[in-house]
Amino acid sequence: MKPLVLPDADISISFVRATGPGGQNVNKLSTAAQLRFDVAGTTVLDEASKARLRVLAGRRVTDEDELLIIARNHRTQEGNRREALARLQALVEAARIAPVPRRATRPTRASKQRRLQTKAHDQRVKQMRGKVRDRD
Repeated sequence: MKPLVLPDADISISFVRATGPGGQNVNKLSTAAQLRFDVAGTTVLDEASKARLRVLAGRRVTDEDELLIIARNHRTQEGNRREALARLQALVEAARIAPVPRRATRPTRASKQRRLQTKAHDQRVKQMRGKVRDRD
C-alpha cells in the first residue's frame, strides 16, 4: 500500500506559544504547531478508515470531528510543523489498514491428548500431597 497524499484543504496549521523550557523564546515566539485535520470532510478516506482513525486518535478528536495534533518538541515552527504532519500521516496510515478477521480454529487431537495427560499428572501429584499414614 503506497502512502496516501492528504489534500491541503483538509489540514489547517496554526502556531501558538509553547510551554516548558526554552528561555526567552517561550514568551516571545509562537512555535508550537496546532494541526487540525477534518476527519468527517476528507474525501481520501472511506467510512471504515475514518471510524478506525477516530478510535486510534481517541481524545484528540474534537466535537467538530476534527483531529487535533499539537507538536511542541522543537524550537522552530518548521520543526514542529514537520512533526505534526508526520504524526498525522502515521495515524492515517495506521487507520487505513483493515484488521484481519479472526478465523475460528479447533484444537488438534494431539493437543487434547497432551492436555488430558497433564491433567492426569497434576491430579496424581496433588493426591500424593496428603498426610502420610503410619503402617503399624
